[in-house]
Amino acid sequence: NIPFEVVPGISSVFAAPNYAGVPLTHREHCSSFTVITGHEDPTKEVSGVDWGLIAKTPGTKVILMGAGRIRRIAELLMAHGMSPETPVAMIQWGTTGRQQSINATLADVADAAARAKLLAPTVTVIGDVVKLRSKLNWFESRSLFGQRIVVTRTRDQASQLSRQLLERGAEVLEIPTIKIVPPTKREGIVEALSGLNAYDWLIFTSPNGVTSFFDYFFKAFQDLRDIGGVRIAAVGPATAAKLRELHLQVDLMPDEYVASKIARALAEYESIDNLRILLLRAEVANPELPRLLEDKGAIVDDIAWYQTVPETEDLTGAAAKLLEEGADWITFTSSSTVENFHARFDLPALLKKFPQIKTASIGPETSKALFALGLKPTVEARTHTIEVLVKALEDASK
Repeated sequence: NIPFEVVPGISSVFAAPNYAGVPLTHREHCSSFTVITGHEDPTKEVSGVDWGLIAKTPGTKVILMGAGRIRRIAELLMAHGMSPETPVAMIQWGTTGRQQSINATLADVADAAARAKLLAPTVTVIGDVVKLRSKLNWFESRSLFGQRIVVTRTRDQASQLSRQLLERGAEVLEIPTIKIVPPTKREGIVEALSGLNAYDWLIFTSPNGVTSFFDYFFKAFQDLRDIGGVRIAAVGPATAAKLRELHLQVDLMPDEYVASKIARALAEYESIDNLRILLLRAEVANPELPRLLEDKGAIVDDIAWYQTVPETEDLTGAAAKLLEEGADWITFTSSSTVENFHARFDLPALLKKFPQIKTASIGPETSKALFALGLKPTVEARTHTIEVLVKALEDASK
């Protein structure tokens, strides 16, 4: 025996119609509704639904699981006196980014459903309240409704981007291409932490770097003040926000998030000749930044605090769905997401198979990885943030 509990939620009886702009009751149309199953037990010899009574009952009719029998259901209702012109709405996959809906009448709903290729799961609403869809269809008018968007961030980080896409009506396929694990060698970490007070600057290039550094830091120290008087630079608002969560002041955040701009911004802030700088990055990272800093006289320790490795599991079936059906957009939030996605799916081949797929890059460094594959991103975020990336998707989807 396996213990279980039932958590009551909002029934699709209410949720799906409301997400399609159909209230079940309205003072100008009706004050009651009836819920009917459209798919009874096929072994029953006699139907338990009295379609004659249903046809004569005032108010809205809500039919669950009736996609496969909608023609017969409409015929029975009309045979028992309902007008062929009675408005009907059918909603497939209601409340999700896969939602699809149609308007029709009893007379033509079966043909309309066939043209739209509506299959289960569906909710069918029959009655004058369907006329309100033109005014109340809020969800299907959202900026990314109908767009299937692939999120390639790590499982831990995907939720922030996925949530914003879902709020805008998109269907989201979370296909993490990387996961964060400890670096191959940790000797450099031990040395950096033991000599932390000798550094003039800490440069964090990603939120992952912040998380990984402080995971190690608090294993070695009890007090955040042990970080000393070092100045802190952050590459990108998301990295800065992660530092501010720890109540740390960010002394420098470059306006642009490419190596040359970071080195220039630091040199403009103060002379970095003979200053000791600790770079907190991934194990595989662009070598340009430490070289540029050293060219300006800095003493740089480029230490790997984490590594990104390929994620190959498909726990939700999202990867299989992508390969079978394609998508509208694939989002990339780092060069490693591009490289690992390509290693798993062969990105140029995937785009050839599904030419409608477009790519979205969070910034110049990520775009470089796409250019290396002979691809140009469809859109690139003007600043290196999730919010701006989502805005770029909205603008391109208009």
